[in-house]
Amino acid sequence: MFDAEAYLRAIGCDGERSVDLETLRRLQKRHLMAIPYNIAAQDFTDGIHLVELDEDAMFRTVVLDGRGGTCFQLNRLFFRLLRELGYDATLMAAGTAEGRENFGTEVEHMFIRVALDGAEWLVDAGYPGPSYLEPLLVTDAVQTQYGSQFRLVDQGDGVYALQRRVRGGRWSVVYTFRFLERRWDDWKELEDHARANPAPAPDGDLQSGLYGRTFDNGQVVLKGRRYLTVRDGRERARTVVDNDEHRALVRQILSGDLSGLS
Repeated sequence: MFDAEAYLRAIGCDGERSVDLETLRRLQKRHLMAIPYNIAAQDFTDGIHLVELDEDAMFRTVVLDGRGGTCFQLNRLFFRLLRELGYDATLMAAGTAEGRENFGTEVEHMFIRVALDGAEWLVDAGYPGPSYLEPLLVTDAVQTQYGSQFRLVDQGDGVYALQRRVRGGRWSVVYTFRFLERRWDDWKELEDHARANPAPAPDGDLQSGLYGRTFDNGQVVLKGRRYLTVRDGRERARTVVDNDEHRALVRQILSGDLSGLS
């Protein structure tokens, strides 16, 4: 069963029940550090389910067992935690370039908006990265987190782009979205498309698979054979050729033992 206290312990925030910005920051970052993005954790044996999900079963495997998941598990559970703690949280939907190409819908990625003390914050515990480690204020100003910069750009027609820039780099789009409150049913179109066009299971296929985890001042992301690290706003990417190294990187990201990763 879903248990907020057990959830807080699992992400290293035991007893952190205050409803304030500092607590929200700790909750998001420690969640990202404690629980990996792990596309292989999705169980498709009984079909693809993005809307009707057993949150109690998800909580056990994703959080207590530490297996992680995708945005549909991670942000759905984090959304429930924030609501149970007393945060004014609403669901949001975003689209990525890859998602629009594959699914043709702007309702793809799931994340959260929190209203707090007269301000609004974007919160995301379910993006593989690289992205923001702590909540982002909804503002026109450029915001800096651990050496990386972020900004919201109005693209017109109610669409906003969340952009990111590393040291010495150019602005790139993380995802685009509208400031609309969403319901679980809004992802039904994506679910139907995924059922009609199932992707091959990533297990054992080194050309697919997506894994990510946050550490104190950055993130690691393994997408297929592309391995990317961001540390203090400095980004490095390389191609993993060796199969044994690839398997070792997956194990390290999922276990949280990031010592020696470069």
